[in-house]
Amino acid sequence: MSAPLVTILDDEPEIRRMLADALEEAGFRTLTFGRATEFEAALKTTTPDLCLVDLSLPDRDGLTLVHRLALEQGAAVIIISGRAQVQDRVTGLELGADDYIIKPFDPAEVVARIRARLRRDTPIAPAADVAHFQGWTAAFDRFVLVDETGLETPFSHAEGEVLRLFLERPKRLISRQAMQEALGGAAGDSFDRAMDVRISRLRTKLREDPKNPRLIKTIYGAGYIFLSDVDWG
Repeated sequence: MSAPLVTILDDEPEIRRMLADALEEAGFRTLTFGRATEFEAALKTTTPDLCLVDLSLPDRDGLTLVHRLALEQGAAVIIISGRAQVQDRVTGLELGADDYIIKPFDPAEVVARIRARLRRDTPIAPAADVAHFQGWTAAFDRFVLVDETGLETPFSHAEGEVLRLFLERPKRLISRQAMQEALGGAAGDSFDRAMDVRISRLRTKLREDPKNPRLIKTIYGAGYIFLSDVDWG
């Protein structure tokens, strides 16, 4: 099995070199890019295991790129940015990023966070990539929800993590703390806000009535329960 491939998109050459050196020393393969156009061109022929993306790019808005990577390609994405405001972190997570690292950073921390993120993608039996519930099929290998008519609705990598968590624990209360421990990330308002947004988007894609959800029920002050039986395979 080849080493995981991490792409690094940052307009600062020193940062690209520093990250590439640290990752390659840790056993990863890397590709580095200084502009979004170069990065997007490479994606046509290359599928990275994880993308490191800076938000301040000379030719493209980094947040737009993060959203497209997460939603359209189902890629794992970690933002690296000098923007330290809480709202920037929340927005990045809402758009589908898996983590947000503020510059300046220790390369060892970046390597550790990448390893933690990729551990959550450890392959399991192929049959476990498809789940059926109440007329829906969740295909995690393609990041799509399929309804009874065959209509497909894509979901992001981050949304898929939350959906899988629910589907693997049907009819059981899942607390905020349990979600944080399972999905990683620092507990706090940013994590809670990101989870709220991902769950809201999943409800919309599952055509839930927000006043009377049939599948994802909020237990105020406690967490969430996924109400349907689930058949994997």
